[in-house]
Amino acid sequence: MSVLSRRVRPDQWQPVGVAALEANALDVVRSSDSRSVIAGPGAGKTELLAQRAAYLLQTGTAPRPRRILAISFKRDAAVNLAARVAQRCHRDHAGRLDSMTFDAFAKGLIDRFGQALPSRWRPTPDYEIIFPGERDFRDFLQKQLDSPPVSVGTYADLQAIAVKSFERRHLVGTRLPSGGWDSPTPAQWAADQYWQSSLHGASKSHLSFPMIGRLAELLLRVNPMAREALRLTYSHLFMDEFQDTTQIQYDLVQAIFMGTGTVITAVGDNKQQIMRWAMAMDAPFAAFEADFGATRTPLYNNYRSSPDLVRIQHVLAQALDTKSAKPVAMAAGSITGESCAIWDFSSAQAEATHLAAFVAAEMKSHDLSPRDFVLLVRQKAGDYVAVLEPAFAAWGIPLRNEAGMVGQVMLQELLAEEVSELLVAILRLSVGQASGRYWTLCQDWLGILRGIAPDDEAAQARLANDLDSFALELLAAHTNPPVGKPSARSLIDGIINWIGRDRIIAAYPAYRQGGWLDKVIDAAAEHLHISAGNGVDWETALDAYEGLHAIPLMTIHKSKGLEYHSVIFVGLDDGAWWSFDKDQIEATAGFFVAFTRAKQRVLFTYTAHRGNRNKIATLYNLLRSAGIQTHQIA
Repeated sequence: MSVLSRRVRPDQWQPVGVAALEANALDVVRSSDSRSVIAGPGAGKTELLAQRAAYLLQTGTAPRPRRILAISFKRDAAVNLAARVAQRCHRDHAGRLDSMTFDAFAKGLIDRFGQALPSRWRPTPDYEIIFPGERDFRDFLQKQLDSPPVSVGTYADLQAIAVKSFERRHLVGTRLPSGGWDSPTPAQWAADQYWQSSLHGASKSHLSFPMIGRLAELLLRVNPMAREALRLTYSHLFMDEFQDTTQIQYDLVQAIFMGTGTVITAVGDNKQQIMRWAMAMDAPFAAFEADFGATRTPLYNNYRSSPDLVRIQHVLAQALDTKSAKPVAMAAGSITGESCAIWDFSSAQAEATHLAAFVAAEMKSHDLSPRDFVLLVRQKAGDYVAVLEPAFAAWGIPLRNEAGMVGQVMLQELLAEEVSELLVAILRLSVGQASGRYWTLCQDWLGILRGIAPDDEAAQARLANDLDSFALELLAAHTNPPVGKPSARSLIDGIINWIGRDRIIAAYPAYRQGGWLDKVIDAAAEHLHISAGNGVDWETALDAYEGLHAIPLMTIHKSKGLEYHSVIFVGLDDGAWWSFDKDQIEATAGFFVAFTRAKQRVLFTYTAHRGNRNKIATLYNLLRSAGIQTHQIA
């Protein structure tokens, strides 16, 4: 649903596209101060931010030419918010929301202004993105470093640095000093050596996203003009999944907006903090409220899950926060039998066979599709595919490992890439029988890429003619899906060339360095070629590309922000949760996240062949305390 682009008086504004919002949510939407919104699972966090954007834009509270910046932790969350705002607002308004991830925001700053950094911290313009792990840091500390100057310490001091905490505590743990460390400790000296090697040790710099975030914060600290430009640009800031914010990201927000008139809305749930392993802050909401004077506002409604699942969720939530308020279930139950159970199996094969038969039966009896289900695992989704995939295939249900790699890109990430989405939209428009919505989508998208104003009727008409002509040419040249990867790559290259590679790079900062655009294009060609296998028609190939008729298999972390009719958690055992005792709080939060993806049913499976259930007895005790029964199935 969209509204006219005219301004609405604040006292006359009403929520758009929904019947109503809970009282606290409506209060946040209309607020003029910064808010810290604690919103549990199913509370409608994306909808809250979309409604707030609609209110600010439609009432003129966010006045032209200023914009709204929305920063999310995950790419799909950023994409979903932008799409929701486009549904709620006239496109003139929706175009004034910049929705992106923290990493994309920081990278965009470095790409635009990075050459203004002090020479010590200045990366090459063509820097590469890297993803170092513990092994890389160990090799650096133990094999690549020479003895430090006597004034710093000894080689033994360097060897005493804990590898596991080197990145978090020393490399990116604090703001970078513009002139370097005056009297560095051994750890600071080692961190500086890593920085200088990464920035200046080769023909091009090599930087991780946390390093880019630290450089971006330094950039804005030493470049007041760039900082002031951002402050003038954005009247409001949204931060989604705020519980997973890192100190790096928080410091960047502080550098830009602290002490300004920018109004900030931070939304999240501290019971769903599952990214502490990725340097998430311990208490980001408390810090935000203290530093920005934000008012804490809780949301209570759960619009996703059935009343029985909400009851169980509250038991789990209290294990994470004894003061957790009891949520209000707003969705009705629609199934018979148990909404949650633990199923024990004699073997992984018996497990796979029974689960496939169960899903097939549920699809038939409740008129559900494969995408209404999800198979969740703790980690290493690929390890489960070999047994599960044939069992589901026997029932005619494709199983899709969303964590699998297509070329150099994870499948779930590929589908969220802007280039991949645009390619699918253009192909759907060109070869589909009913492609009306893709016409509007393509025209809007291409209008943005070509810099055509929505109200420029002459330019929009020319764009429509160009799009129509290209779609007809594409269909004439490719009446059937491509056979083989070279043909798929040739087709995709033709679309990219017609759109304009330079336009794509200019519009999306992530494609400007490191060959990421080429990796995405190559992965898209590989995936299209695989999806078009066995001589299927275009609709079947594109459905397979998007996974519309496949049941997804993914890890807990990749399920964050998604929802399904039924969640089947495969492998509630010590083997999958081997690190449970190292951080029980985060592990329990992950368990909570997995549970709360479900609308109607949650099933946990166990087989002794994968491990015992001694380490994770706490989780089983939680389920038992909520009245969950264990059944021996097969």
